[in-house]
Amino acid sequence: MSADVHESDVLIIGCGIAGAVTALRLAEDPTLSITVITSAADPLESNTFYAQGGIIGGGVHDSPALLAQDLIAAGDGLNNRRAVRILATEGPRLVEEFLVKRLGVPFARSHGDQLEYIREAAHSTERILHAADATGQAIQTKLIEALRACPNVRILPSHTAVDLLTPSHHAYNRLRVYEPLSCGGAYVLNQAQNRVDTFLAKATVLATGGLGRIFLHTTNPPLARGDGLAMAARAGARIINAEYVQFHPTVFFHLNAAQFLISEAVRGAGARLINNRGEPFMEKYAPQWKDLAPRDVVARSIHQEMLATGANCVYLDLASYINRAKILRRFPNIYETCLKYGVDITKEPVPVVPAAHYFCGGVWADSFGRTTIRNLYAVGEVSCTGVHGANRLGSASLLEGLVWGWRAAEHILRTLPKRAPLGPADLPPWRDVGLEDFADPALIQQDLSTIQHIMWNYVGLIRSTKRLERAINDLYDLQDDITRFYRTTRLNDALVGLRNAVQAALIVAEAAWRNRESSGCHFRLD
Repeated sequence: MSADVHESDVLIIGCGIAGAVTALRLAEDPTLSITVITSAADPLESNTFYAQGGIIGGGVHDSPALLAQDLIAAGDGLNNRRAVRILATEGPRLVEEFLVKRLGVPFARSHGDQLEYIREAAHSTERILHAADATGQAIQTKLIEALRACPNVRILPSHTAVDLLTPSHHAYNRLRVYEPLSCGGAYVLNQAQNRVDTFLAKATVLATGGLGRIFLHTTNPPLARGDGLAMAARAGARIINAEYVQFHPTVFFHLNAAQFLISEAVRGAGARLINNRGEPFMEKYAPQWKDLAPRDVVARSIHQEMLATGANCVYLDLASYINRAKILRRFPNIYETCLKYGVDITKEPVPVVPAAHYFCGGVWADSFGRTTIRNLYAVGEVSCTGVHGANRLGSASLLEGLVWGWRAAEHILRTLPKRAPLGPADLPPWRDVGLEDFADPALIQQDLSTIQHIMWNYVGLIRSTKRLERAINDLYDLQDDITRFYRTTRLNDALVGLRNAVQAALIVAEAAWRNRESSGCHFRLD
C-alpha cells in the first residue's frame, strides 16, 4: 500500500492540554492549516484527562511571588527562575481568561457562585481550582470540543509518530548534513491503514506527555511511553534533568485493580497517612509539613515505613478526619472506584503505595517552547523548561501545559511566514519493503515488562551506583535485541512504543547515574 504525503503549516504531536492549547491559539489565524495527531483512538485519551486534583489559579490571598516561592521550594531550589516567573505571572491570568471565560470549564464553585480555591500539599495558600476529583477530564473535554469546532484544525486519532523528519538525517541531498539541525515534520504510522505516511510542516510541536509506563507501577495511561523524548533524542535534541521522575505517593493498592491515583487533594482536605498498625507516621519523617510534605518526601517516607513495618502498603485515612458528606462531594470518582474493589473510603482507610507519576525532565525548551532543533517545539510534560526544578509542585503540570502551549503558539504565529517548508521531493518516503509480518504481541509485552521491572527495581524511588549500573547494562542489551526486532518487522503502535520505551528508560537511567547528588525526586543512597 503506497504511503501518503500530508502537508500543513503546523504539525502537533499529542492533544492533551499543551498540544490542544497550542492548536486552539494557532487556529485563531484562519489562514493557517493545523494538523493534530494522537496515537490514541480517542483524542480525549491523554495524561491531562486523568489529572484529578486541579490546576493552579489565582487564589484570593495569593500572589505571583508566593506561588514562585512554593514552586522553588518544591523544586529543591533547582528551578529555572525565568520559567518560574513566567508561570507565576501568566498562568493564573490564562486560567481565568482562557479556561474559565472562553472554554467554560466547569470548575467547582462555592457560595455566591464564586470559584472555589482549595489547598494542596506544599502550597502556602488556597489557590487550586478543581472540578470535584476529575479536573483533567473537565478541561480535556472542553479542549477537544473547541478543537473540533475549528475548521482549520484536522485531528487524526490512531496516528503514531515514528520519527521526526530532519533534513540532516533524511534528505535526499546529503549536503544538508552540514546545516544546523532542523525539523520538517514526522513519519507517522496510520494504524488503520498499517502504513507510514509523511507529514510535512513548517513547524512541529511535540506535546506527547510523559513516560510513566516505563515503570512497573505508574499513574499514567498506556501511551505514556516516552515517545516524544525518544524521538527528540534520536533527532539530536538536547535533553536535561531526566533523572527527576516524580513518584506520586498515594496510588490505590489492590491486586485486581488498575493503578488508580488517590489525589493529594485528599490529604489537602485533611486525610492522614497511617501504617498497618493504624499509626500516623508522617510527623517522624517530615515534622515541618507532616502529611502535606512535597511528593518526593511523602513517597520516600511511605517507602521507609513499609520497610520498617514489613508491610506491602500503607493506608490513607479519610474517614477519621473528613466528614462523609464532604468526601462524597469532593471525591466522588475516588469513592466510586474504591467501592468497586470493596473499599468504602467513608468508613475505612484506603490501601496505597507510591507509583511513577510525572517526568520533571525532558526536551530542553526555552520560554517559548523552542528546542535546540530549529522549527521543533516541545510543550507540556515532554519538555523541560526548568519550571519544576528537581520536583514538581502539585497542580503545576496542567498550568505549565496551558502557559507553554499558548507561548509556543504565539511564537509560531509571529515567525511562521518567514519559514520555508520542505517539499515532498526533498525527503524519501518510508521504506518497509521486505520486512516480516507484524510483531508478535507476546514478545513486545515481555520486553516491555522487562523494561518496567528493571526501572522499578533499579531506577525507582531510591537509587545507588550498583543498581543504576545494572540497569544501564541490562537496558543496553535489551535495546540491541529490540533494535534488531524493529528493523526486521513491520510496524505497529506497540512496536513503536517499545522502541521508544527502552530508549527513554536508558535516558533516565544514565542521567540518574551521572548525578550523584540527591535532590528533589532523585534520591541516591550513595
